[in-house]
Amino acid sequence: MADRPPLPPFTRETAAQKVQAAEDAWNTRDPHKVALAYSEDSVWRNRDTFLAGRAEIVAFLTAKWAREHEYALRKELWAHDGNRIAVRFQYESRDADGRWWRSYGNELWEFDEHGLMTRREASINDVPIEESERRIHGPRPEAERGRSFPLQ
Repeated sequence: MADRPPLPPFTRETAAQKVQAAEDAWNTRDPHKVALAYSEDSVWRNRDTFLAGRAEIVAFLTAKWAREHEYALRKELWAHDGNRIAVRFQYESRDADGRWWRSYGNELWEFDEHGLMTRREASINDVPIEESERRIHGPRPEAERGRSFPLQ
């Protein structure tokens, strides 16, 4: 099994690198690419959905991005300890009816010794927004990396 650096135990710097790598991957909206960051037996809770294994993760993400158009995400390191990282995030997307949403959430991540995520728990709330209120337009520009993202 190949390692997926950075590896635990995480420092503030390596935890932040892991968070940015996750943001970058999710902004590709490529379920197969994203799933490679998770162990073969990774377990998830995403809102009210429970998943186990990469195949279920790929299917979930495929369906997610089929309904969340123009999805763009920002993640931020909240805390870290050993092989665990806590993240807060926001993303914006448009539904099939053209309505825009901003989704706020928190994630708890746990990693194995190879740097693969074995557990992900996500709590997410959706807020309707007008298109004129959008703040997230595509992947994070290089100049904004490492910066905190405003709550509102």
